[in-house]
Amino acid sequence: MDLLLLTAQQVGERYGLHRNTLYAWEQQGLLHPVRTPGGRRRYRRDEIERLLTLESLPVQAESRPRTVLYARVSTRKQEPFLQAQVARLEAFAREQGWDCEVVAEVASGVNENRRGLLKVLNRARRGELDRVVVEYEDRLARFGLGYLRAFLQAFGVELVVLNGKERKELGEELAEDLVAIVASFAARIYGKGDSGEETGQG
Repeated sequence: MDLLLLTAQQVGERYGLHRNTLYAWEQQGLLHPVRTPGGRRRYRRDEIERLLTLESLPVQAESRPRTVLYARVSTRKQEPFLQAQVARLEAFAREQGWDCEVVAEVASGVNENRRGLLKVLNRARRGELDRVVVEYEDRLARFGLGYLRAFLQAFGVELVVLNGKERKELGEELAEDLVAIVASFAARIYGKGDSGEETGQG
């Protein structure tokens, strides 16, 4: 008996489609999976086959590079290091034969709201990436790298790290990031203290 609703695995086996492609089509509003009572996706066979007949769809899905090179420094005075990072990442990507997009930014490694990083994570969530390449792990994040790695893996994105240790000329960033952390905590503590004093006076 031919199934009308398919799991992502069954879609992959029948049509050779990766689950990231299915997620991307869903994000684009092209695919409308059925949810089971347990919240799992089931895909309509006729909808999958209809999408596969659209000749322009594969071109749209592959229109952007599926490899992102991510580079970061903490301050403007370190921009020469940022340019050097990008050059080394691009050289590596060329050696691998990867078509790539560069995301480079100046922001602290403890900043959770970096535009460039959020852009990378959103592309991963939409199923648009195969890999993210960084020169050093701390370029992606000073802390919580394990969570970011797990997030990327959940969407089938490989994290490629060229070197395990940080370059000496970027070592001063750690001190600057620690100062940023202390300043953040101090602001929270003093903020709570001011709030408490005002409440007591009331």
